[in-house]
Amino acid sequence: MIGRLIEKIRETGAPIVVGLDPQMKFIPGMITGPAFSKYGETLEACGEAIFEFNRGIVDEVCDLIPAVKPQIAMYEQFGIPGLAAFRRTVDYCHEKGLIVIGDVKRGDIGSTSGSYASAHLGSVTVGNTTIEPFGEDFATVNPYLGSDGVKPFIDVCRSHGKGIFVLVKTSNPSSGEFQDRLIDGKPLYELVGEKVREWGEDACDESGWSEVGAVVGATYPEMGRTLRAIMPKNYILVPGYGAQGGTGKDLKPFFDGDGLGAIVNSSRGIIAAWQNEKYADCGEAGYAYAARRAVLEMKEDISGAVFG
Repeated sequence: MIGRLIEKIRETGAPIVVGLDPQMKFIPGMITGPAFSKYGETLEACGEAIFEFNRGIVDEVCDLIPAVKPQIAMYEQFGIPGLAAFRRTVDYCHEKGLIVIGDVKRGDIGSTSGSYASAHLGSVTVGNTTIEPFGEDFATVNPYLGSDGVKPFIDVCRSHGKGIFVLVKTSNPSSGEFQDRLIDGKPLYELVGEKVREWGEDACDESGWSEVGAVVGATYPEMGRTLRAIMPKNYILVPGYGAQGGTGKDLKPFFDGDGLGAIVNSSRGIIAAWQNEKYADCGEAGYAYAARRAVLEMKEDISGAVFG
């Protein structure tokens, strides 16, 4: 799967992933109005609205980007209808040729972790039928429980041709409360990076890159430089661009000398672009076009800073 992601990045010239993290406040009335008229003020209406919102954005940006990253919490908050919208979103993105990174941040031990992996990256057997419950291509994984929590995901990745991104140094301001703590003279995030490299050593495909990647926030470029050296064959998913403060100039340390090795996420900065004064001329009806413009500007920013 990592080979497919790299191929898509090369095709589009955009190491960009759009975070499909819908909130009702981001969705124009022209979408919520019909949903409420049909379903009432219900969770079903919310599920319908967020899927229609996602579909509009995907239609506008699918030719520009290699991948999307739906954050499952934004769907789970609407219960079963929200999860149905999550699955519909995954399927629709696949129809449009996009790779889907499920931002699920799962992690447990033994059969529980295996079940999470089966749900998001693998399959389950119902009678004589094999079914993929959610069907993402990659998933984000929390390594806090150690190898017991990560290896079941790697096993499912091997059997189903999928990949994972392990949380190493996250973009949020309080990440350092634990991740920066020194253990035997090294910050914890470096030790996690070393484990990611170890977990991924036997999971490289013909591209030479591992199916086991890492999550490292754009808000910490110097740490990104250190982790790039620690994990030379592990792709880095970089959140924190845009709304969280990361800019193009922060991203160069995450890439290798060939301009590979990283894919940068932006969520609110793209899907809620129509609410930004910069794109006010798009209006409510042009919410998806505003997202397209935001993607094009992000691509230009990254290209200039990283490859210029």
